[in-house]
Amino acid sequence: MRDFQLPGRSPVLSAHGMAATSMPQATLAALDVLRAGGNAMDAAIAAVAVLCVVEPQSTGIGGDCFCLYAPAGERRVVALNGSGRAPAGASMDYFEAHGISALEATSPHAVTVPGAISAWETLLAAHGSKSLDEVLRPAIACAEEGFFVSSRVGYDWESAAGKLRATGATSFLPGGNAPRYGDRFVQPHLAATLRAIARHGARAFYEGEVAADMVDSLRRRGGVHTEEDFATGRTAAHFVAPIRIGWHEYEVWQCPPNGSGLLVLMMLGILGGLGPAPDGPLGITRWHRQIEASRLVYRDRDAFLADPLQVEVPVAKLTGPDYLAGLRRLIRDDATVADLPAPGETLLPPHRDTVYLSVVDRDGNACSFINSLFEHFGSGILAERSGVMLHNRGLGFRLDRGHPNCIAPLKRPLHTIIPGMVTRNGEAVLSYGVMGGHYQPFGQTSFLANYFDYGLDLQEAIDLPRVFPFGGKVEVERGVPAALCEGLARLGHVVAPIDRPHGGGQAIWIDRSRGCLVGASDPRKDGCALGY
Repeated sequence: MRDFQLPGRSPVLSAHGMAATSMPQATLAALDVLRAGGNAMDAAIAAVAVLCVVEPQSTGIGGDCFCLYAPAGERRVVALNGSGRAPAGASMDYFEAHGISALEATSPHAVTVPGAISAWETLLAAHGSKSLDEVLRPAIACAEEGFFVSSRVGYDWESAAGKLRATGATSFLPGGNAPRYGDRFVQPHLAATLRAIARHGARAFYEGEVAADMVDSLRRRGGVHTEEDFATGRTAAHFVAPIRIGWHEYEVWQCPPNGSGLLVLMMLGILGGLGPAPDGPLGITRWHRQIEASRLVYRDRDAFLADPLQVEVPVAKLTGPDYLAGLRRLIRDDATVADLPAPGETLLPPHRDTVYLSVVDRDGNACSFINSLFEHFGSGILAERSGVMLHNRGLGFRLDRGHPNCIAPLKRPLHTIIPGMVTRNGEAVLSYGVMGGHYQPFGQTSFLANYFDYGLDLQEAIDLPRVFPFGGKVEVERGVPAALCEGLARLGHVVAPIDRPHGGGQAIWIDRSRGCLVGASDPRKDGCALGY
């Protein structure tokens, strides 16, 4: 139990349904759908559509998504890949011929065909009970009537103002500046596009005037996209077999590659063999072990993770007990690993910004959903007439000919966004996710250990100060104790403070023994968990 003399919030409890999102408007939209008889999938898509309006720096209909869904009573987890593909003209021959050796954040070449709208339609058709017309109404209202800019959104918006000026996305800089906290922001063109999607389905996004506007916006900047690429993207979202690992008495589920959920399973497999650290949730040994494990698995990510429809990704090997045991043996409690083995090898023989939301309905359906533009405002390329801000997920590609994750026609890039789900005896008990770009696998592993290994309640498990090894340094939030920083440095880690917090997160625990839902939402964002 938290110390009630210190700032913080308590977990939220309810009996019939719950939503946890990064903005209150989205949480309320989800609850309205649930109370009107909709299920968790209906509510999740209503919520994410609102987030695409009111948290525009993090997500949008010009982005991608992934989803894990546990249908009540079916003892299974369903996964959907809603990530988009590179255009047909995106070949290494093209890039080499044009002297392009790296992808830039605001380049049209960093824009893959957005997958979110294809995914929303596919998910509703398979698991929803309401139409796109019904679930998009709250988002349309937010776009038409406007919304008041909240604290975190305004903070992020200001930091991206330079990008928006450089790309000419002037409608997102009213009066030449980013909107400030409390300002109202209206998006009439986006509202019209959402209305068209509500009326005509995903076809209204991937074909016709909206698609033509997006293609024109990209080609004027040198992109190779065509209207045919977008038309093909209408049916790109597809269901995939989720991947999992046994952990304690639970099973932890992730979407398979090209998402990075594989890394969560690998870190849990490595750390599970060591057991909880003796010095607790903010202990030096605890974080040293996880940092070392992450160095090993992120190295493997950069070597192997790619689109499995085009290259082989050795998921079974990388999550196998022998391989993980070999990685575990490299970790010492008294020092860092000075020289990492080559990717895919150990001491055994050989054999690289977002919104997340969770919804559970009264029947027990659980939805874990993540939607993203990647960096703040994605590519910064705005299709003005349709109001669609385009993501830059193509930055996940490599331009190294022969690398598994090398860009290629109709290929999906490495993705950082990962929803999570935990089951016990086949039934969903935890729908959760942690936002924050490359931080996400490390953040999910931290959250799960905070809750299951170290006994923090659901909200405390999200709130705990965060560290993350990235770019050769261990980046620490201001709340990390000085003793922990000093201890990590003694072990050989280079510790550095960061200005921005590591990501955000939401979670819903399904307490089946008491018939209770327990929700938590990250104070690093502007949102909340609510139930009824």
